[in-house]
Amino acid sequence: MGAFFILILLLWLLPLPASGDGGRGGLDPGGCLGAPGPPRPPPPPVCGLCPGPPRNGSLVSRFCESRAGAETDGRCCRERGPGLERLLGLDLSSCSLRSLPPALAQAAAVVVLDLTENPLTLLPNGSFLGFTRLQRLAVPLALECPGGSGAWDEVTTLGSSRLCQGQRNPCNGSGELAWPCPENAACAPAGPGLIQCLCNSPFHGYKCLRQGMFPVLLFCGILGAVTLSLSLLLWGTQRRKAKTP
Repeated sequence: MGAFFILILLLWLLPLPASGDGGRGGLDPGGCLGAPGPPRPPPPPVCGLCPGPPRNGSLVSRFCESRAGAETDGRCCRERGPGLERLLGLDLSSCSLRSLPPALAQAAAVVVLDLTENPLTLLPNGSFLGFTRLQRLAVPLALECPGGSGAWDEVTTLGSSRLCQGQRNPCNGSGELAWPCPENAACAPAGPGLIQCLCNSPFHGYKCLRQGMFPVLLFCGILGAVTLSLSLLLWGTQRRKAKTP
């Protein structure tokens, strides 16, 4: 019996066998059995609205080439990384777009957007709601910059395109806002020429008129008491009816 325990102890003390790493024992530092890292997430569907990569020399192509740690993926420029890469640019030029696609909302985080060489006739109000990081936007010459020229630091024309650069914060303007925020709310940018009113803590609700947290316990208590009372009333009514011959 003692020899058996000695044998077990010797086996436990022996180093692990080599794992194809030049005769070195031990666990694989790269992971369990050299397992690869997590797969790269697929690009958003908006990156595949048009075939191929960004056009050579386009606004998005030049931006992606000049930014360290960025790479093209379909018509998008993405930030290279191990996790969910942030979308930096989107090239929808020469895509035969007659109107803005609904999938454009997936690109709200882009810094650069190219919509040139498309038969677009209108940019509806609110089309760029949530595009707070957008700093360079190229549109056909027939269209104005969203939010008007006052929503951008610089508006220039080149050939058949109009370039809108440097999105301004409408909350920092000297002019009065078209929709002033309520007393207990603060103005926050929501896109080119767009604002949103965020309630200051602890206010909430319609026009930020309610103060404090929602009384969850009180609401649940009242709801439970009413439900119990109605249940007892219905039970008593049905029982009387059942006893009546």
